[in-house]
Amino acid sequence: MILHVAGLDKFIPPFVKLIKEEFEEEKHQFWLTGSVEKYPVEQSESVHVCGGAIWRKLAGYAELVKQLHSARKVMLHGLFNIRVVLVLALCPWVLPKCYWVIWGGDLYQFRKADNTWQSHIKEALRRFVIRRVGHLVTYIEGDVELARQWYGAKGIYHECIMYLSNVVDPKMTAESAPASDHDGLNILLGNSADPSNNHIEALERLLPFKDQAIKIYAPLSYGDQNHAKKVISQGRAWFGDKFVPMTDFMPFEQYLEFLKSLDIAIFNHQRQQAMGNTITLLGMGKTVFMRSDVSQWRFLKGLGIKLNDVEKLEPCRIARDEADENARVVQSYFSKATLIKQLADIFEG
Repeated sequence: MILHVAGLDKFIPPFVKLIKEEFEEEKHQFWLTGSVEKYPVEQSESVHVCGGAIWRKLAGYAELVKQLHSARKVMLHGLFNIRVVLVLALCPWVLPKCYWVIWGGDLYQFRKADNTWQSHIKEALRRFVIRRVGHLVTYIEGDVELARQWYGAKGIYHECIMYLSNVVDPKMTAESAPASDHDGLNILLGNSADPSNNHIEALERLLPFKDQAIKIYAPLSYGDQNHAKKVISQGRAWFGDKFVPMTDFMPFEQYLEFLKSLDIAIFNHQRQQAMGNTITLLGMGKTVFMRSDVSQWRFLKGLGIKLNDVEKLEPCRIARDEADENARVVQSYFSKATLIKQLADIFEG
């Protein structure tokens, strides 16, 4: 049996469905925490959601300990839950068969750790576990290098695009994207209201071009809403009605149509983030700017993808042949067939 341990997030219900459709369902068990109301997942004999009253949670964690010992392999979908980390630290003999699916935010908690005793304890537990985890799963080798550098990770690296959010719809090719039906350039700034987007710095880089025919769209419907207010205030002060804050949630299909209307995307994160958006936009043949010192830059460049450095930000589209080649590479690598093969190699290896 393969045990999947995860906190419910937008990636998990589609992943559960994928496992049921593409693999032998009876060989997989899911132990989940989080809100079923927010992230609906059908509970069954193979899908357990730990929650409710304190005694139910305790029973849930007792079941986790039991399943950790009986499982042939354990897939740790992110290492965010400190209770799960504590359980793993108390059962170090199960760690060699554990596969840490690195999400990014869990890895970069290293940089967020503060000087409080609580933080020191959490990081000590995480370091103990990460050093002993037998396997590291991601498609960004730079993140594996950081896990080794920051936490002393020794696990075997398995390349895998992990979730359906990293699969590009074959219909979303550069050729299928509609021709620009607008004047000037439509620019996407960031992917959320999280301060890690470094919105203000990116807006400052766009200031020399404020008199050009540009429109800046900033998705701010989720994340830090206090930060969102600062971004809106600064964006309007500098760019007036050329700055368009997006503060309402947009259904997925509508969001894809919106992405099609863009010309340029700017992701000014200082860590691996917004990869789903980045991949989709590159698959549409859009021009993407990001920092050259983040792990995904090296990974994407290694695939032969044309990227632009935010340090040299100038709002203009890449050449059509480069856009088409980007789309071809993305369509080939970030496919459902690739994901299924990579998962099968992990499950059956």
